[in-house]
Amino acid sequence: MALDKPYLDVPGTIIFDADQSRKGYWLNQFCMSLMKAENRARFKADEKAYLDEWPMSEEQKQAVQARDLNWCMRTGGNIYFLAKLGATDGLSFQQMAGSMTGMTEEEYRNMMINGGRAIDGNRYVGEDGDAQAHRQPQGGK
Repeated sequence: MALDKPYLDVPGTIIFDADQSRKGYWLNQFCMSLMKAENRARFKADEKAYLDEWPMSEEQKQAVQARDLNWCMRTGGNIYFLAKLGATDGLSFQQMAGSMTGMTEEEYRNMMINGGRAIDGNRYVGEDGDAQAHRQPQGGK
């Protein structure tokens, strides 16, 4: 990485910056393709064949097939593009966000209604808040 990025120290957060954008370009283009009904139908009929039409890394393809949105984001996916994948599966954005935090949709909704996660313990890696990697479904990756 060319620049110092102090924001990499924010727990539970993947910042979509220029490096992530370059890394996830084809993953995000695949997601955007799902805006067309015929592409959604082709993808649902044979996910692997459709994914193989895109010059994504094998890791990105595996993350998509696993429907692991945190993994997709680590490989350059942008949540607003990934929302097309969730919609293809009939999921709401709220359901997707819940899955990313290890919460049910209801738990996630209630947390957000109540103001989100507390900032105490969640400002930087090493504090002991609930957003720390060891408390997340994606672990310390």
